Amino acid sequence: MEKGILLDREIFDLMQGIEDQASVMDVIEKITHLFQERIITKTFFTQNIEKIQSVYAGEKKKVVENIFIHLGVNIAIQREVVVKKSPEGLRVIHSTLLPAKKLEVNHFVKYFRSRFMEMKAFLQGRAELQNLVSINKLTQHKPASIIGIIIDKRVTKNKNLLLGIEDLTGKITLLVNHGREVYEKAKEIMLDDVIGVRGNANGDLFFVNDLIYPDSFLQEKHLLEEELYAAFTSDVHVGSKMFLREQFLKFIDWLNGKVGDEQQREIAMKVKWLFITGDTIDGVGVYPGQEALLEIRDIREQYKELAKMLSLLRKDLTIILCPGQHDAVRVAEPQPPVGRDYGEVLFDLENVVLVSNPALVEMQHGGKGVKVLMYHGASMHSFISEIEELRVAKAHHTPAKVIKHLLKRRHLAPTHSSVTYIPGEQDSLIIREVPDIMTTGDLHKPDIDYYNNILIIASSCWQSITPFEEKVGNVPDPCKVPLLNLKTRALKILDFSDVEEMKREKSLS
Repeated sequence: MEKGILLDREIFDLMQGIEDQASVMDVIEKITHLFQERIITKTFFTQNIEKIQSVYAGEKKKVVENIFIHLGVNIAIQREVVVKKSPEGLRVIHSTLLPAKKLEVNHFVKYFRSRFMEMKAFLQGRAELQNLVSINKLTQHKPASIIGIIIDKRVTKNKNLLLGIEDLTGKITLLVNHGREVYEKAKEIMLDDVIGVRGNANGDLFFVNDLIYPDSFLQEKHLLEEELYAAFTSDVHVGSKMFLREQFLKFIDWLNGKVGDEQQREIAMKVKWLFITGDTIDGVGVYPGQEALLEIRDIREQYKELAKMLSLLRKDLTIILCPGQHDAVRVAEPQPPVGRDYGEVLFDLENVVLVSNPALVEMQHGGKGVKVLMYHGASMHSFISEIEELRVAKAHHTPAKVIKHLLKRRHLAPTHSSVTYIPGEQDSLIIREVPDIMTTGDLHKPDIDYYNNILIIASSCWQSITPFEEKVGNVPDPCKVPLLNLKTRALKILDFSDVEEMKREKSLS
């Protein structure tokens, strides 16, 4: 009012949720001056995204981005990428590097607020959420929809579910009656999930009729015009005594077109991208007593051995490599790309692209592109232990079932304790851009499936069973490599476990 600027009600309410009010006012004042606009609406912001972003840099740019997020405007925010120049045919869309800093409670508060606002924006467009209001605007006994984050979950004596939910205006308890169809949906809800809810308020309770997740949808399957292939693997574990060296070298020979019949060699030479999704080396000091199981005890030497083998691959094959828990980077997610401090030798390989965990990249050819979300998969263990359906089905053996739950939530690790993470200005584990393919590792089991047109590829490993896996009853299925035809989406799994068979093929050729 002092400056003669009018904000509509939606803008006014949403901007109150941003803590740095002084910067918000400064941004609004500058925008009105530059655009000669005295009435500020959400439509104004939406129509001038790029112009407004281009005006600001540094700290003010973060404030502007935060305003867009609070308004539910889906914007592409640039992240710092620490990779070498990508080879032709590959675009790194997101590879996150969060700088080291002292963490305080306020960082986590901002992190969860930011997550809530972004996830809320995904949900606001869902047609199922009719009569959408904030919790403090609920009217007794009237049908309504709310969006909130789950803060509590418990079961009553009558086997009904009580779920605590909150948004930026207040809290309420959701009641899901046992025996209703929605109860099965509610059973799989995890703490810190952001969901939409339809129902009726009655006193301090909100009676649930339906639950809606943010969910991931791919409208159409993207294909390349030429018959090119991508191969997917992970968990190489170079340096371990259980590393299956001969089998991995056999895989390299196949990619180089040195083995197999004429058709196999022709296909092998059309493989243009190789994805290695974490745990490239076995590491050092990852768990107690690991040194007794190491063939190479120096972590730099492990990377040297890995680089030596990758250098055998033909140079027109692009290798995209993200870290896992065993790599020489921090365990907290998002994990940065392998750095020069330990992986210097990898930087000498021109066809190796180092990205973070998670990372989003795009394979490009002839003006077409196919996007791949790489995530090693540390949170999958938490999903299996928390969700009854996955636990009963022993989903460690079928990773694709777990990945569907990640895609449904559009988040890689929603529960605060599911992984160690670094709270940034924004949540780096949100699936902002729906990929064509999501690929993971970690569980040492190959698995393939589809979810809403998104291809799920869980990779195998190159390590035989470890004492720990034997102890917990996890039997790996190593040396299996999913191979995807990017023109037809036909997919096959290659088996490189039989070394003797491949040796016979090489001698015949």
